[in-house]
Amino acid sequence: MNTYNPLVALVIFFGLSLLAYLLLRPHKGWIWLIKKGSHSNDKIIVEDILKRLYHNENAGKHLNVNDIVRTMRQNDKMVIESIDVMVNQGLIRMEGDVVKLTKLGSEYALRIIRAHRLWERYLAEKTGFSKSEWHELAERKEHELSMDETNRLAYKLGNPQYDPHGDPIPTNTGKMAKLKGVPVSELQVNTIGRIINIKDKPDIIYKQILAENIHIGSIIRVVEKSATRIVFHSEGEAFKLAPILAGNITVSILEKDLSYEEDVSRLNILKKNETAKIIGISKEIRGESRRRLLDLGFVKGAEVSIDLLNPLGEPKAYLIKGTSIALRNNQASKILIKK
Repeated sequence: MNTYNPLVALVIFFGLSLLAYLLLRPHKGWIWLIKKGSHSNDKIIVEDILKRLYHNENAGKHLNVNDIVRTMRQNDKMVIESIDVMVNQGLIRMEGDVVKLTKLGSEYALRIIRAHRLWERYLAEKTGFSKSEWHELAERKEHELSMDETNRLAYKLGNPQYDPHGDPIPTNTGKMAKLKGVPVSELQVNTIGRIINIKDKPDIIYKQILAENIHIGSIIRVVEKSATRIVFHSEGEAFKLAPILAGNITVSILEKDLSYEEDVSRLNILKKNETAKIIGISKEIRGESRRRLLDLGFVKGAEVSIDLLNPLGEPKAYLIKGTSIALRNNQASKILIKK
């Protein structure tokens, strides 16, 4: 015969109440969080499609539904459903199977691009993240920033015109500076230019350019060009690139007698018993990292030499203003010198 136990009943009651609270409480309940996660994913898909369409249309290309489905890293069914939603919201229009942005969709895409590029600028100037991480981190953050938060970020950064790759940042009204330059792949031998842009897409090409240690702001001179490679000198080093890599680097062309200096090199190639003068720090170094180097004495006109070599190659100790400072090659390569 079962007997009623008030203590057991009370425990069951509180257990069920707690479960209901965890499931149903507003804004933090499990059901609400699951729904929010689903909505958030839908929003990300829509914004990624808008961005992809904008970049392609800006390059004079148009995508069809199959192009979008094939290139999105999302469930095919969800992508197609998102395209239907975007049509209904007036963000895109269909011309046959070709997908085109409406004015509303183009404005929305520019807001996402603005958030992405401002966040990359923030990562470059205010954090210690390496440039190989900026794009992926900004890809996530761009979907989280509201328009007000994006505008506050722009104000905090001084309303910059360009991101750290040299890409123009849209204003809060959707205006964007034109990138005026020529791809290195199109330059003739003996042409001199300053690197103003390095495309961060596709990722595989961008990582190869990073591995070559090529910097925004560097002055280059093309010394060889063929169907298989392009060679240019910059800051005391020779760089050999396949045309597909060179095509992702843009330069502004300079006059030789005004802007190019053959004897400029990077600190990392300074040899033992050589002395040099600092002539500047690459634009690749920003924010706190730049201020730290300046505080350590790496200022224009300061004399520098190697104080101690590392048997393993790096870091090396450099003697500057009577102090020995250890730098890795990656850091030293961004300090420009004249021997």
